[in-house]
Parts: sequence; C-alpha cells; structure tokens
Amino acid sequence: MTIAATHDLFIFDLDGVVYIGPAAVPGAVAGITRLHELGLGVAYATNNASRRASSVTAHLAELGVPSSEGEVVTSAQVSAGVMAERLPAGSRVLVVGTAELAAEIEEVGLRAVWSADDSPVAVVQGYGRDVGWQQLAEGCVAVRGGAWWVATNADRTLPSARGPLPGNGALVAALAVAVDREPDLVVGKPAPALFEQAAKRRGASRAVVVGDRLDTDIEGANAASMDSLFVLTGVHRPVDLVAAPAHQRPTYVAADLGGLFTEGDARPVASGADGWTAVADGGDLVLRGAGETLDALRALCATAWRGDAPPGRIRADGDGAASALASLGLG
Repeated sequence: MTIAATHDLFIFDLDGVVYIGPAAVPGAVAGITRLHELGLGVAYATNNASRRASSVTAHLAELGVPSSEGEVVTSAQVSAGVMAERLPAGSRVLVVGTAELAAEIEEVGLRAVWSADDSPVAVVQGYGRDVGWQQLAEGCVAVRGGAWWVATNADRTLPSARGPLPGNGALVAALAVAVDREPDLVVGKPAPALFEQAAKRRGASRAVVVGDRLDTDIEGANAASMDSLFVLTGVHRPVDLVAAPAHQRPTYVAADLGGLFTEGDARPVASGADGWTAVADGGDLVLRGAGETLDALRALCATAWRGDAPPGRIRADGDGAASALASLGLG
C-alpha cells in the first residue's frame, strides 16, 4: 500500500514543497495532479501571510498545479479569524505586514490601521518583503501601550533559490527585543490550527501533512495528531532528520512528492529498513549494509531515535554505506 492509498486528505506546505520562489519543485505538479485525478482531497497550508488565497491559487495555476481558493489555508486567514473571535467588531488592529494581511483583517469585520496613533487594541504581525523599521516602530509603540500582539507565524527563515532568507520569525524577534517580551499568540505552524482548519473544511478523517520543515510542518502535524511526510526538497536535510527531537519526527520520509505513490516510501521512518543496519558505537552512528539510499536514512533514524540524544557523528562501514551517506550529504 502507498501513502496515497491510505489517506483521504493531503495537506501540503507550499514554500519548499510545491514551489521555491517562482519555480515549481520537481515532481510537485505531477504528484498533486495525480491526487486530483484519483479524486483525493488536497489542501495547502502556508505560514506565509503576505498573500491571500486568490494570489496563492493564481501562482499555483501559473505552475500548472490544480487548486481552488477553498483548498488554501493561510496563517493570515486563521489569525484574522482568531482575532475576530476575541475582539468586538470594528476593533482597530495595527498591521505589521502587507496590505493582503490587512485585507484579511478587514474581511472578518475588524479595522486595519497602520499607525499606533490610531489607538489599536491589537497588533497582527506577518511576513512582508517590505516590512522595515517604520512598521516595526509602530508595532513597538502599540505593544508597549498594551495592545494584544498576535504573530501569524514564527518561521525564522524561508526558502529561496539563493538559500534560506529571513522569515517572519526574524522580524518578530526584532520586535520582541524592542518590547522585551514575546507575542501573546503565534497562530501558524507548528501550532495545529492551520491543519485542523484544512481537515475541518474537507471533513477528512485520515489526513497526512506533507512538509519540508521539521520545526513547523512536522511538529505541527504531530500537534494535530496527523500523519506526516517529510520531503527532502526544502529547508531541512537528512542530518536534521536523524537528530530530530521526538516532537519533530515524521511518520514517513521521501525524496519528493513521488513518495506518495511509492510503496517503499510508505514504510514508517521509525521502523527502519531491510538491507541496512545502524549501530551505536560510543557517541557515533555506524551504517552498514546495502540497498536504497532512503532506506539507509530510515535505518539511521530508527537507531538514533531509540537513543536519548542525537548522534555525535555518522560513519560508514563499507563502500556501499559510504556511498549512501555521501548521497544523503552525511558523509
């Protein structure tokens, strides 16, 4: 059986899983199209608060990925909904972010403002490429004045063709230093709200989260009690997976979205793999055997995860093991 055959909803992270910047991740278009052709449920959950659902679907369409606005769940949407539940209609909310984030605030009956002089009762902070000192300064004044501070997400970085770049978490950290405290609420992943909202919309009973980040996608899936597939197309790499703490360990691992349809990739990571063994030698992990490269990674994870601490060094015993480690970036 494959992962696709045993789940009824596939919740995809976007950056690093479906696309990186303006380009589709190899295999993503074909994989998601195949899910649609099989009549399976698809959703997209993103911490990026700089774009609305319509913008996300337009970008996906440009890449050839089928989608509808109802399939897209953003941290901006969920943040606005949470704030509308707590604040009276018409309450003023200072936006540290984009006009798109402000539009989500307005859509739920709150009033978006851009200056602390407008006496906002709350601050919402989300990623925006043009967020700079001026907006952070307004947020600083408002939070110090007693405003409720909500961050759409706390991703320290976001993926790009040039490598990881500062994400909303980096800007949240800058404001936190200025006001000497953390946000009152962080809505996006790894909190489970985005995944729970996606499953609720679809009425899914067996969802799987597909992500490239252990500290947001996978941790969030675990928080939502959902299965997860970690793909090696984005931010985190095999070495991060081997050293992952318990709350950031995925159910499955695959090179890309093709793993949804490959029986071998439906083997849980923690179960190890045939053909390979990994043994502890002092503070090191030693890989032995032969077989598929990803099975070698599963064997390393299964052994490392049984211990109380991440391995100090990963070594190969034999040419086959050395080749596998080199392919994984571990040798």
